[in-house]
Amino acid sequence: MRAPGFWYPADNRHTGIAPHVLSPLALVYAFIGRLKRNMTVPERMSVPVICIGNFTAGGAGKTPTAIAISQRLVALGETPHFLTRGYGGRETGPVCVSSTQHTAPDVGDEPLLLSAHAPTWVSRDRVAGGLAAERAGASVIIMDDGFQNPTLFKDLSLMVVDTKVGIGNGLVLPAGPLREPMADALARTHGVVALGAPQSFSFLPDDMPVFPATLQPDDTVATRLKGASCYAFAGIGRPSKFFDTLSSLGATLVGMRAFDDHYAYSEEDIRQLRAEASACGGALVTTEKDAVRLRTLPGWRDIEDQLIVLPVRAVFSQWAELDTFLSAGLDQARAHYTYAPPGSDQDRTRVR
Repeated sequence: MRAPGFWYPADNRHTGIAPHVLSPLALVYAFIGRLKRNMTVPERMSVPVICIGNFTAGGAGKTPTAIAISQRLVALGETPHFLTRGYGGRETGPVCVSSTQHTAPDVGDEPLLLSAHAPTWVSRDRVAGGLAAERAGASVIIMDDGFQNPTLFKDLSLMVVDTKVGIGNGLVLPAGPLREPMADALARTHGVVALGAPQSFSFLPDDMPVFPATLQPDDTVATRLKGASCYAFAGIGRPSKFFDTLSSLGATLVGMRAFDDHYAYSEEDIRQLRAEASACGGALVTTEKDAVRLRTLPGWRDIEDQLIVLPVRAVFSQWAELDTFLSAGLDQARAHYTYAPPGSDQDRTRVR
């Protein structure tokens, strides 16, 4: 789905009647989520679990952030594995993603991007997926999303915030974009990744660690796009963010098409996109995440040579501080708890 306009008003205030009309549903949604968390005893893995989540529904940049965190952990001597639900895929798991055996309809688009950087497990049952990662040799598990899932204990939770939109109107679904009340989420948050232009957040406590970062486009593709006429399309959480990136690179946007997040493209979509781009005289440009979904279509070969795919990566401005934060979190997790080794008869630790 695409975020309603009243979720992110220009002045971040509760404008219009919709939030007020939907506020009773928001109360019910928040109550159900809180009840579910209170009634569930999370299970602790035998290795630390780091969750990359966000406060709001929709894309905030979790996947590139998770990839960057995995690379830092490798530099620290760890063997990270990713764990994800595999949104949009038919596999229930646990299954280890293979780029040669799986497609986006199998496991979802984001797991395929993650699997290029570290072993990636898709599992609707997060505990089962965590156990599979343990047995496969993970020294640390990185959850891409799943912060609101209460079944698996998180030793370290890093929340990604898009600095351009923050938490929108600050209301809970469906009145606003929040997945749960901020007070509930902050009680389980260990740090925040501020992704985008520098911004201060009044909704964060003063002692919350904040790590500024930006999404940086691939240099080679960025050079190619400078001064080029482009017809851009994207099916991500905030397509406008992608379009703004292209404009910032010096591309001339002669046409744009926004699709829902995780949109399943069809052959007809490809035909329409090619026709519209041709009529506008622009080169087709999309995100790496969209390209993963397009590759499953028979018509991919017809569009592949004409399509410019723009990869991005998360770059932190304070790498040393991030490394210290990660190291301290891992040390604390390993020092303060007795873990049951994978496959042992020892009772696994369950934590409230």
